[in-house]
Amino acid sequence: MTDTRLQEMPATRLPAWLDRTMAEYVASRMQAGETREQAEANKQKSLDQWFPGGSPADGHLVWDVLDQDDTTVGYLWIGPLAPGGTDWWVFDVEIDEPHRRRGYARRALELGHQAAAEHGATSIGLNVFGYNTGAQDLYASLGYEVTATQMQKPLA
Repeated sequence: MTDTRLQEMPATRLPAWLDRTMAEYVASRMQAGETREQAEANKQKSLDQWFPGGSPADGHLVWDVLDQDDTTVGYLWIGPLAPGGTDWWVFDVEIDEPHRRRGYARRALELGHQAAAEHGATSIGLNVFGYNTGAQDLYASLGYEVTATQMQKPLA
């Protein structure tokens, strides 16, 4: 989507967005095998680290993904893994269900990569859960390489 653009998410929308994205984060961690308690603890750790006081940590960028009509179709959150660091991370990217498979995520990530580089990033990484094969294919097509694999076997 050549007309896709990123716009800083307004501060007034951040609380509702955080509620949504953190609920999805908990659900994803549980789908990947964590208990609710583990997933909730990881959520709180993420909030404390990356959104102190409810605002993005220094250097973190949270955008709405807009289509050619300036309609919000999703969001992208990226930032450094350490304050002032050059290793950056895609913490979350999501395109709303009715707008998926139209190239918005690809273009949003490409724009995010450019912004990260402009802010001094020399690399950018992300995590993708094993069940999300569609996202894995997208990331591979954008040049992401597998650097680690976690596996788990239920014993009960």
